[in-house]
Amino acid sequence: MKRIMVVGISAGVGKSTFARKLGEILGIEVTHLDSLFWKPGWVEASLEEFSAPQKEIVKKPDWIIEGNYSSTFELRFVHADTIVYLELPLYVCLYRVLKRWLTNLGKNRPDMGDGCTEKMEWAFLKFIITTYHSRKSKMEDRMERFQSLGPEKKVFKLKSKSEIADFLDELERKESKVNGTVS
Repeated sequence: MKRIMVVGISAGVGKSTFARKLGEILGIEVTHLDSLFWKPGWVEASLEEFSAPQKEIVKKPDWIIEGNYSSTFELRFVHADTIVYLELPLYVCLYRVLKRWLTNLGKNRPDMGDGCTEKMEWAFLKFIITTYHSRKSKMEDRMERFQSLGPEKKVFKLKSKSEIADFLDELERKESKVNGTVS
């Protein structure tokens, strides 16, 4: 596990938080795709502006890249050795999106681009609700295709809060043993 994609079913599933914790455990730098995609004032980066830094990151021996972004999914996909896929129920994702909005109102989250203060739009909530189920099958297809590339390609599908917590706890225990520290 050196080149890791953290993806999920929806906004609010916990990709950013999970990736941050994973990066701390493994000692690997985390890149949040939102911070590359959104320029100040919520202006979208062009595909070239968005792709260029990712092309450099995937050349490194180890990385964690968090976010879905279909437009550059294949760029990361071919270089990754591991995909961690998070899938929680729709109501949990919606609750977390609303909680995140209220908690960060007027602030710029660390996983976002500079100058993108927290906001909420009906179109965003509608997107989450209307695409949740279709994204499930699309992600399932992507995970199967990734694993078919060879035995060195690992997929971890975490579908509950307890599975997510257990995964991180187990990984931390393994890393502690490898590094000779007690957790």
